[in-house]
Amino acid sequence: MTKISLDAEELTFLKNLRHNLHAHPELGFEEVRTSAIVADLLKEAGVTVHQGLGGTGVVGTLTNGNGPRRIGLRADMDALAMPETADRPYKSTVPGKMHACGHDGHTTLLLGAARYLARTRHFNGTVHFIFQPAEEGRGGARKMVEDGLFDLFPCDAVYGLHNMPGLAVDEMAVTAGPQLASSDSWKVTFQGVGTHGAKPHLGKDPVTACGHFLASLQTIVGRVVDPLQPAVVSACSVHAGDPNALNVIPDFVEIGGTARAYSPVVRDQLETEIGRLVRGVAIMFGIAADYDFIRRIPPVVNNPDVTERALEAARAVCGNNVRTDFPPSTAGDDFAFFSEEVPGSYVWLGNGPAVDGALHHNTAYDFNDAAIGTGVGFWVRLTESELTA
Repeated sequence: MTKISLDAEELTFLKNLRHNLHAHPELGFEEVRTSAIVADLLKEAGVTVHQGLGGTGVVGTLTNGNGPRRIGLRADMDALAMPETADRPYKSTVPGKMHACGHDGHTTLLLGAARYLARTRHFNGTVHFIFQPAEEGRGGARKMVEDGLFDLFPCDAVYGLHNMPGLAVDEMAVTAGPQLASSDSWKVTFQGVGTHGAKPHLGKDPVTACGHFLASLQTIVGRVVDPLQPAVVSACSVHAGDPNALNVIPDFVEIGGTARAYSPVVRDQLETEIGRLVRGVAIMFGIAADYDFIRRIPPVVNNPDVTERALEAARAVCGNNVRTDFPPSTAGDDFAFFSEEVPGSYVWLGNGPAVDGALHHNTAYDFNDAAIGTGVGFWVRLTESELTA
C-alpha cells in the first residue's frame, strides 16, 4: 500500500485550517472569507488562481510537463443555515450557521493536495482544483458551468469526494453507476371555496381534496414506477387554514415536497404522475389546482471508465479498505452538473462511526480530522496516476 508523505507539521497546518473554516461558516454564494483563504493559499503554493467563477468560486490550475490530459478535482465550500449545538474549541462563531456536512473538510483536503502536488510535481499534465460555492441547494455547480467553467478550464475527467459517516477514516467507497438521486421540488395549490365549517355544502372543500391527494401520492412509487427502479415522492409541507379558526373551511391548501430518482426516465415519470394526481383530485372535488415541478439537481451517475481510475487511486491509498458495493444515496449533490458536462466519478471517504451526532446535517456533526491524511492521499494519488509523468 503506497503512502504519500504528509509530515506532522503539514498535518497540523491542515487541521488548524479546517478548524478555522469550521469556526467561520458561510452560506452558498456568501463564501467571501473562505474563497479568499483558498485563493491566498493556492497562490502561496505557486498555483495559478482564477476567482469569481460562479460568484465566489475559485479555480486553481497547476500544470507540469507537456502531458495533454487535464482533470478537475472538486471541493464544495458552503455551510448550512442551522445552529451548532456541540461544544468544541472551534465551534461556529456565526449564529444559525454551521459546517454540518463537512465542506470545511473537503476544502481542506483539496488545498492539502494542491500544496503537496505543487511541491512534488510527480505528474505530467494539468490539474484544475475546483472550489465550488453553494452546493447546499443554491445551485453553485450550475452557476459555475453557466459561467464557462469547462470552456475556461477544459477537463477530460472530473472527480468529486464526499465524507461518509459509517465508513472508517482509512476506508473509501468507489462504485460505478448511480451514486446520488435527482433532487427536485414540487408545489401544489388546491383552490376551493371557503365557507363555515358547519356548512360544508355551501363551499368547495380543498382540505378533503388534499387528504385524498396525499393518500394517493404513494401509489406513484408503489403502482406506477417499475419496482426495480428506486424512487421517492414525499410531501414535506402542508398549509391550510388557521388553528385559531377551527370553524372555517379555508379557500386553499398549499402542499410541497420532494421527488428523487436515479434515472432520467423515472424523473420524468414522477413529474408527470404527480401532475396527473393533482388534476384528477381537482376534477373529482370540483376545485381548481396549480402544480409546479421544479427541477433542481440531476442524479449523480459515475462513469465506469473514470470510476475505475478512481478505484485504483483509492486502493493505492487504502489497500483492501475500499468498498465497491456501496449502495447509492437518495440525497443529492449538484456535482451532477459537472458530470453531465464531463465524464465524472464521485467517491466516498470515511468519516468514522455514525454515532453521537456524527451524521450529515446534524447540529452536532463534525468532519473527522483523522481522515485528512486519507483524503489528501487519494487526491494526490489520483492526480499522479491520471497524469502519468
